[in-house]
Amino acid sequence: MVFNTGAALLDAIVLAVVSKEQEGTYGYKITQDVRKAIDISESTLYPVLRRLLKDECLETYDIQCGGRNRRYYKITERGAAQLALYRSEWEIYSSKISQLFSGEESL
Repeated sequence: MVFNTGAALLDAIVLAVVSKEQEGTYGYKITQDVRKAIDISESTLYPVLRRLLKDECLETYDIQCGGRNRRYYKITERGAAQLALYRSEWEIYSSKISQLFSGEESL
């Protein structure tokens, strides 16, 4: 993709992906799901997850899988509220950009 992906958009995408799984999901799966929308490396994703944990938008828990612990990420109430705000803002933002690209007059 030729457009830069800012921190807020990355946060919004990760929260949207994690929110789809009621019981949460693990890092590799999050990476794969995010890559359906944008090209992202794991080295980019994990700082986003850490930031969302620090901001209390996500919580973690571990599950044994194949003799190892797999860390799961689950959206919190605070994260769900933040995601709702991101969705609302995205609707406004994407509508304005689409109007510009299509040549519509009213913004």
